[in-house]
Amino acid sequence: MTTRLLLAAVALLPLAACGGASDDAAGSQGDAPAAASTAGATPAATPSADASATPAPGEPTATPTAGATPGATPSATPSPTATASARPSPTPSATRAAAPVAPPAAFATCNVCHSTTPGQNGVGPSLAGVIGRRAGTAAGYSYSPAMRSSNITWNDGTLERYLADPAAVVPGGSMPPPGADAAARRAIINYLKSL
Repeated sequence: MTTRLLLAAVALLPLAACGGASDDAAGSQGDAPAAASTAGATPAATPSADASATPAPGEPTATPTAGATPGATPSATPSPTATASARPSPTPSATRAAAPVAPPAAFATCNVCHSTTPGQNGVGPSLAGVIGRRAGTAAGYSYSPAMRSSNITWNDGTLERYLADPAAVVPGGSMPPPGADAAARRAIINYLKSL
């Protein structure tokens, strides 16, 4: 009987917390507490579970829910749940370059005249972003007429040929031969691609 009272009271608590049920609904569902009071049981304002109470023979036993505290009154307020955000979270840009790798030893020859800092020119133009750039177009650098009119776009192939023999690729240009063998040229080009 105690369990039935507890179950009936627990079922009505959410309705009472939300403003209560109408008298009609309370009358149709409220018969169990009224019957209990006529049977000699004293209804309580807030039902409590008595751990020592044993149900009468044939009466169902209540199974507590996971995480429930014995004797605790169920909350009428639903627990918050995660919802999808209307605005998607930002994702890293696919065009953002990876952090530059350390320059190879062969780049020491290049570093005498060229910087790898964007916009910082030395005796030669900055090599930052040189891959894919048209020759003779780095801002703020005064190129030779031969380089400006070379119509070269720097990529693996053009850099390989230029580093092997600058005067053959751009006759009248001002860059001296770097003296780099094939392995050193490959290391320099791979480094320039990381900038």
